[in-house]
Parts: sequence; C-alpha cells; structure tokens
Amino acid sequence: MLIKRIIPCLLLSNRGLVKTTKFSNPKYIGDPINAIRIFNEKEVDELIVLDILASKYKKQPDYSLLEKIAGECFMPLCYGGGIKTFTEAQKLYKLGFEKISLQTAALEDVSIIRQISEKAGSQSVVVSVDIKRDRKGNHKVYLTSKGKISPVPWMEYLETIIEAGAGEVIINSVDNDGMMHGMDLDLIRIASKVSSVPVIALGGVGSLSHIKDAFEAGASAVSAGAYFVFYGPNRAVLITYPDQESIRSL
Repeated sequence: MLIKRIIPCLLLSNRGLVKTTKFSNPKYIGDPINAIRIFNEKEVDELIVLDILASKYKKQPDYSLLEKIAGECFMPLCYGGGIKTFTEAQKLYKLGFEKISLQTAALEDVSIIRQISEKAGSQSVVVSVDIKRDRKGNHKVYLTSKGKISPVPWMEYLETIIEAGAGEVIINSVDNDGMMHGMDLDLIRIASKVSSVPVIALGGVGSLSHIKDAFEAGASAVSAGAYFVFYGPNRAVLITYPDQESIRSL
C-alpha cells in the first residue's frame, strides 16, 4: 500500500515566496530558504517548488537560487517552472531535485514528457494540470501562462500525458487556489479514476479534514500552499505543518 503524502507547495516569484488566490494577487510571504529550514525541522514528507513567472515570461529556471534551495532541503524535492528541454531537467536533477514538474511545455508539445521520462525515468517526471471551471461549471484545462482555457478535454489530456510517461500528475484547482474552503472533491474523484499513476491534489486545503476528504476521494497525495503559510482569519504569515500524531489520525 502506498503511503499517503502531505506536501507543501511553495510559489516562487522574483526569488521570493508568494501565495496567490485563484492564481491572482500574489502576496509576499518571505524568503524561500527560511521557509525550507522550518520545513526541515518539521520533517515534511516532500516539497514542491513552483516558479510562477518562469514560463509566463519564457525564462529558464533560476539555477543559482534553486541550487541554494536544494542545498538546504532535507526532504525529496520537486521543481516546476520554465523547463522546456531534457538538458534543463538534467541540470535540476544534478542540483539535487528528485523530480521536475512540467506544465506549459507539456501543453505545447507532449513529447517533452517522453523525452525526459525515457532518459531519467518516469518516477522523476511530474506533470501539473491546472483545472478551471467554465461558466457552465464544467472542468477545463487552464493555460496558466496565457490566462485562458484550453479546448483540449481535460480527461483526454490526462490520459495523454500519462501515456507519454508522466510518473505522477498534479491536479490543481484554479478556483480553489488559496481559498482554504475545501478541495474540489468531484475533480479529485474523477482524476483518480482516470489516472493510472499517483494523483497529487492541490488547491483549497484549509484544515486537516480537507486533506482527509481528498484522500478519501482517491488522491495519493495532497499538496497545499496557504494552509502551510497562513494563520488565522487575517492570514498572518506562519510556516507550519501538522505534527506526526495529527497525520497518523488521517
């Protein structure tokens, strides 16, 4: 039986950490190195780091910052943002990242998944899929770097990226991002049934019960941002993570 994982997701913007709400209004929350040191102390399962500007502005990963992050981090690391080639992915593996996450590049040319997975192994390749509901409430693939919905049916796309070699998929709900009101459980249920690889659910966690709900809906792992960096109704910045007893209770 696979162990369920609870994974903080940190968003990079101009070398600092931010947190968005519905993919907008990024709020600065501090230095990434300090956050990682705290997560080290709390013995988190894994860490996802995403640069939210790299693909949008067609930049390469910030290798100098990522080298510092990898050097400080004691847990398995996944990075996404600006990766377009195997050479770029290979450089990140050499820095100490166990996994890389593709999104924009995979949407533009799914063969990039196959190229990297064949050389590095599918366990090293995660593909992130942002999902947004349209006006009728239907789930759609969201092109984050372009700010618009894709015409590609999302379940069909999910099957395509898995066939291409994705070892895991992140299903990220745009509408629930940063809201902390609960996850899109219908989306998680469907994705978990369609997917033959582990599904990491992201977007909407505000409590341990939300994490439990996502696991029960079929997620292999639950990732969250706001839940691990904000505290209280005024959203004061506080880096945190559930203690081991709380995690076992799930």
